[in-house]
Amino acid sequence: MSGERLGVFPSKPNAVERLFGTAKVVIGVVHLPPLPGSPHYDGTAVAQIEEFARGEARGYLEGGCHGVIVENHWDIPFLKPGEHGYETAAAMGVVTRAVRELFDGGLGVSVLSNAAECSIAAAWAAGADFVRVNQWANAYVANEGIIEGQAAHATRYRHRIGAGPVKVFADVHVKHGAHAIVADRTLAEQTEDAEFFDADVLIATGSRTGDAAAVDEVEGIARHTTLPVVIGSGITAGNIGTLLPACDGVIVASSVKDNGRWWGRVDRAKVRELTEAATRAGAEPR
Repeated sequence: MSGERLGVFPSKPNAVERLFGTAKVVIGVVHLPPLPGSPHYDGTAVAQIEEFARGEARGYLEGGCHGVIVENHWDIPFLKPGEHGYETAAAMGVVTRAVRELFDGGLGVSVLSNAAECSIAAAWAAGADFVRVNQWANAYVANEGIIEGQAAHATRYRHRIGAGPVKVFADVHVKHGAHAIVADRTLAEQTEDAEFFDADVLIATGSRTGDAAAVDEVEGIARHTTLPVVIGSGITAGNIGTLLPACDGVIVASSVKDNGRWWGRVDRAKVRELTEAATRAGAEPR
């Protein structure tokens, strides 16, 4: 899609290339233990959570990933945007800063569920480069209830705190939800909406964590945007050879954990197997 098709804004520089220094990337997800304020938090010192995060990040980076995302995935059940306390932003900022000290490459923050402003605050405080926002434009029905797009408030908040350099990786047709109650928004329209609402990178996913996105959905998103497209779930060493050529990168976690599930620990050998497969599929080694 040409920049003129949007009708307002020129095409943006490629955020993947700018953040990671390469055209195709592999990004690992650090799934943090329960943080202060969440139901399963057991009083563990934040310094111990920092050490956990550094260990998981090293597993990804030393296994060949180009970058990582820090995510509060154990803060289940997830709050809706605007409901997160100061303690979540503070803990995410401190822990992400500990990961930032390990490397200079692309580092992201994701506060679930869809907490764009909280993510931006933590990312800017930590010196991170981007945030992942599951629902950037439009709305959908999820486990947490009706989740509305965060673009309008998040972009204003980012500007207000001077966090303009923090990029937005936005899901399109996000997993774990039913989209458009009357089913009147096509994949093409949802893609164009996310770009029009000032996202920097678009994410294609499967139906839930660990499920792979279909190639035709990835290609459908790519056909209707000028932005880079990455796949955000279901990537394995077995399918990356088919999926990576259709996009600009992948986000990986479950398949490289020791138990094959998101709540496991990063297995460096599995990460290396996947990144070597990515290299064969066209990614540059880290």
